[in-house]
Amino acid sequence: MQALVELWSRTQDSFASGLLAPFFARVGLARYMGDPAEIAEFFMVNAIQIAIIGLVFRPLESIVPQEHWPDRRLTRIDLIYTMLKEFGLVPLFTFMLLLPVSNWIGEKLGLSGGDSTLLEDLVPWLTDKPLLLFALYFAIFDLTQYAIHRLQHALPWWWALHSLHHSQRQVNCWTDDRNHMLDDLLEAVIVGSVGLTLGVPAGQFAILILMGRLVENFSHAYVRIRFGPVIDKLLVDPLFHRLHHMRADPRDAINYNCNFALVLPIWDILFRTSLYGEEPRPCGVDDPDIDADNERSWLGQQIAGFQRLYRALRSSWGRAPAEARERNDESIPSI
Repeated sequence: MQALVELWSRTQDSFASGLLAPFFARVGLARYMGDPAEIAEFFMVNAIQIAIIGLVFRPLESIVPQEHWPDRRLTRIDLIYTMLKEFGLVPLFTFMLLLPVSNWIGEKLGLSGGDSTLLEDLVPWLTDKPLLLFALYFAIFDLTQYAIHRLQHALPWWWALHSLHHSQRQVNCWTDDRNHMLDDLLEAVIVGSVGLTLGVPAGQFAILILMGRLVENFSHAYVRIRFGPVIDKLLVDPLFHRLHHMRADPRDAINYNCNFALVLPIWDILFRTSLYGEEPRPCGVDDPDIDADNERSWLGQQIAGFQRLYRALRSSWGRAPAEARERNDESIPSI
């Protein structure tokens, strides 16, 4: 294990000092880009994630598909989303603005740079138990993501953005990154703020994010793989999350109101939003305006998302899911 840590550190240092730092200096961006070592780690983690998706999850979709598609035309744009998110627009924004600002705020508020983290300060007993501490971090981040996901569906203006993710009829291993830019930004700010407040070390934060994303990528894959009646209560499997993506059935109102957890189903079980024992139905949405995203380009989808957001902000009920519109006088579900 120590050898792997040392190899990772040497690779990160070589990438940062030998490539990124000279490049940023040459193009005049060095003062805006933050720590090259943090940027190197970000790209290394993303490269590992994409390699696992492409070399493991994608082949599994061909070997044990959940359903047979005449073609994968609708999936192609999701790969574009993944590449832009991991190596394009999101990293550019993160390292030119979000990361420098968050580091500055952390230093001013004393939330970073210390010898101990918030959990260690609150519970000193955890100081010499790194694995337990890491597990607690993971649980906190996953609960944060669960809360965000509930709000993405409950708040009409946020659903206007998040609906782009649900418009995909061919949910696949690349679909996890199919999001509106503003939706990604809001989530990144919240998750980053939680990490900053907890004082999670940068290396551990990267591993936490990578582990969570890989489970999310696999849960979106259209594969006939099930974890069984015990493990599927401990870890989200493809069927669990596919039920979350299924198109509304006129006979019930479970769509968009079940299986919000991204990694740990315990949150859905505790907050009574879990659904087990159902057979998967076709994925997508029953709103023609949102479903039209499948015929739009990346830019067209982004523009349509902003248009839906504008309409939602102008209306007291917005573009919520069909069953939410029928219950628009009810309060937002407690989380």
